[in-house]
Amino acid sequence: MQYAVGAPLPPHGQASGPGAAMHWTPGPGGPTPPGTPPAPAAPPAPAAPPPPAQQPAPQPGWHGPAPQQAPPTGHSTTDLTGHIRLPAGAPVPLPSLPADPAAGAPDAAHAAVAVLLIGPAGAGKTSVARHWADTRRVPTAHISLDDVREWVRAGFADPQSGWNDHSEAQYRLARRTCGFAARNFLANGISCILDDAVFPDRPVVGLGGWKRHVGPGLLPIVLLPGLEIVLERNARRTGNRRLSDEEVARIHGRMAGWYGSGLPIIDNSQHDVATTVRVLDDVVARSLASPPNW
Repeated sequence: MQYAVGAPLPPHGQASGPGAAMHWTPGPGGPTPPGTPPAPAAPPAPAAPPPPAQQPAPQPGWHGPAPQQAPPTGHSTTDLTGHIRLPAGAPVPLPSLPADPAAGAPDAAHAAVAVLLIGPAGAGKTSVARHWADTRRVPTAHISLDDVREWVRAGFADPQSGWNDHSEAQYRLARRTCGFAARNFLANGISCILDDAVFPDRPVVGLGGWKRHVGPGLLPIVLLPGLEIVLERNARRTGNRRLSDEEVARIHGRMAGWYGSGLPIIDNSQHDVATTVRVLDDVVARSLASPPNW
């Protein structure tokens, strides 16, 4: 008797189907009318022992499949990707300074670091972060919070339509996703740079969340050009990335609160992208030597 795909099989010896409740079973030639006593089941014939399986002769140069190896102690098969076991992502620690002060600070050009580039819309965060990641001597990833937020297509809560509980929840989810990605990149020897418009007067969605999701070794750096530069760059943007001049000015004014915060600030008003990246390299080196207190 055939059963629907995915349906559980009935208990052994118990009939199923529409006739089960009426105590009749279909006969070989068609359904048996109700009231007919069921025919006694014939005893099963003894099964003949299966013939011994014949092993194929080994072919020259072929040694058969590799034996399956159990995962290392303390690791499940979910830790495996193909044949490569990925290290578990952990919070990024503070950079370790060498025991010998004469050895100097860690080499910023080769160290595995996590950088958070902060700035208003139009500051050039994405362009600078991408160019910095493209030109480093070690593998480096760029993680844009705006890009991750826009992974949500249907139901996307655009902050331009108003900052509310829904848009804040999607922001927090995107930030947690970015932090998870950053930890995994660092655990596998890949540096990363994240960019986000973090406000100094919004601690609920500010640096505290980034430290919680990435780790205390995250290096926050502020990119803050003049207002006229930000307005000019914003005018060249398209889609929902372009803001009104009033909104740009309001965001830029709030970002001024980073002055006096102790975080390194880069004014790239007169710098192109390549020059800003060189300044960023210098700031990262100083931050590795003396991590900011945030």
